Amino acid sequence: MNRILPLRLPVVLVAAALLAAGVPSGPAVAADATPTPTPQGTTWAVQPADESGPDGRVSLRHTIDPGSVVDDRIALTNFGPRPATFAVYASDGTITADGDFDLIPNDEPATDGGSWIGFGDLTGAAAREGGGLLVEVPEESVLLIPVQIAVPENATPGDHPAGIVAELVPDAGSGVQFASRVGVRAHLRVSGDIVPALVPEAVTASYTPSWNPFAPGTVTVTYTLSNAGNVRLGAEADTTVAGPLGLAAASATSQHREILPGTGGVVTETMAVWPLFFAWGDVDAQPLTVGEDEIDGPLPAAATSFGVWAVPWSQLLLIALLAGAVALFLKTRKRSQQRIQARIDAAVAAATAAGAPSSSSSADPTGSAEASDRADATERVEATPTVEEAGEQEPATR
Repeated sequence: MNRILPLRLPVVLVAAALLAAGVPSGPAVAADATPTPTPQGTTWAVQPADESGPDGRVSLRHTIDPGSVVDDRIALTNFGPRPATFAVYASDGTITADGDFDLIPNDEPATDGGSWIGFGDLTGAAAREGGGLLVEVPEESVLLIPVQIAVPENATPGDHPAGIVAELVPDAGSGVQFASRVGVRAHLRVSGDIVPALVPEAVTASYTPSWNPFAPGTVTVTYTLSNAGNVRLGAEADTTVAGPLGLAAASATSQHREILPGTGGVVTETMAVWPLFFAWGDVDAQPLTVGEDEIDGPLPAAATSFGVWAVPWSQLLLIALLAGAVALFLKTRKRSQQRIQARIDAAVAAATAAGAPSSSSSADPTGSAEASDRADATERVEATPTVEEAGEQEPATR
């Protein structure tokens, strides 16, 4: 016999399917504790419950031995003013690109924890194609649905995330093409050896120079943070990079709320780094427990190293331009000095040539004096009469 309770309980998980607005399908969400239904829509919630109704838990949490079966309940609440039909089914859990928990698309079959969840008998319920139930919940009522979790014998130890959703089934002929679903999460852990292991892998690094020589460039580090263990983990990942001798160090930190076993997320970090030709770095990942999870033993950290060329192209270009400018200046200065010296030499030569005598006599003053002396002597000799000449000149009479 179905347990249908009157609506008088607080709500923890709520979603509104605004049929007139055509709200598209989405993940399970947390909403206000006091939702306001619209006249055209239906508002509903799915919560963990006991035999008396919602019990305040936020999820179904069980540690189960392989081959065992655990019974539980959920409460499906219809806050609307008229009856509504819901498809209730379980599926495997996943993590979105934004780091939020969700279930795999409803057209994909469950293969892990979601496939272990079944439902008890309910009067008036019909089987849903693909698994689960189709149930009708009266207006302003709470329907208690029995849940059975049967773990196979060969189930591996560790976490197997899953969830149960209730999807509103539109009225026939309503023309609505969208669906909305809300759900409750199931934390299912199979007992056995628990291995927490978080590994940063597939690390790549690249350097992008700044064309401003007075500004640092950018080192981009991309890696996959993988959960290689069998339990879900949070993480704090530190990426560091530095040049030779630890110079020009830079770092970046990322927080990860949850990484499921066997999955991973791609992380990209950018850091401002001065180029020193080559830089070395590390990605250090520290695992963390999530929520109310309990993990016995230490949570080992893991690290992966990388290297990246950081050639200072803009700085080298600046140095080359400065060196070229200095060389051009020195060469120009040398040519200028040579031209000035050539002008000085030409002026000195011209001045020397302008002051020199034009005749050969003036060029040898000693020779000219000697020639003058010889001429004077000759004139004196010629002016002195000889004895014969003196006798001839005596008068005939005395």
